[in-house]
Amino acid sequence: QVQLVESGGGSVQAGGSLRLSCAASRRIFMINSMDWHRQAPGKQRELVATITRGGSTNYADFVKGRFTISRDNAEKLMYLQMNSLNAEDTGVYYCSVTTPSDQYWGQGTQVTVSA
Repeated sequence: QVQLVESGGGSVQAGGSLRLSCAASRRIFMINSMDWHRQAPGKQRELVATITRGGSTNYADFVKGRFTISRDNAEKLMYLQMNSLNAEDTGVYYCSVTTPSDQYWGQGTQVTVSA
């Protein structure tokens, strides 16, 4: 079973930056996509950013131009660089990895942005 572990969350003032990391317990083969999601208090989980096997990236409109998703070549790590954070970015951030047969999730890391 693959374990995903997020790190890098914390508290930051509006306008600040954070870099989230997601580490896998072992290399995952046949990855279709690697994603970051978030869940704000009282809201449903939402997709933030995706990077596909081929390296294409997609972003939710509310983070375009501010967040950047990336991965390392070994595909055991991926990152989310978050700039120009605002209070609406507060929530628990989760990484996930999707293969043809499975979807793995991390346990989440808290991001709190104060105005």
